[in-house]
Amino acid sequence: MTPMIVITLVVLWQLVLVGYTWTLAGNAADEAVRAGTAAEGDMQARCAEAGLKDLTGAWQGGADVRCGAGGGYVTADVRIEVPILFPGTVSFPFTVKGHAGAVEEATH
Repeated sequence: MTPMIVITLVVLWQLVLVGYTWTLAGNAADEAVRAGTAAEGDMQARCAEAGLKDLTGAWQGGADVRCGAGGGYVTADVRIEVPILFPGTVSFPFTVKGHAGAVEEATH
C-alpha cells in the first residue's frame, strides 16, 4: 500500500508543477504584452524582458517570449518547459504555452 501512496503523491506533485507552470506562462504573457503596448523603440526587447522578469531561474531557463505587433494590436506568446519533480533539474519534453494580446497605446 505504501508504494501506491508514494506514487499517487508524486503524480499529484507533478500535476501541481504543470498547473503552476501554466499559471506562470499566462502571467508572463500578460506582463510582456503590457510592456509591449507602451514600448517606445525596440518593442520586442522590452516585451521579452517584461515576460521573463517575474520568472524564477528554474522556469526562466527554458522560457521563450515572442512578441508581435500589427494593425494596432500587440500579442505575446510565452513557452515554458515543465520541470520534473524538482524545478531547476530536468524538464519534460513538452512546453506550456501562454498567449495574451492588447491594443497598442497611441502616442501623440
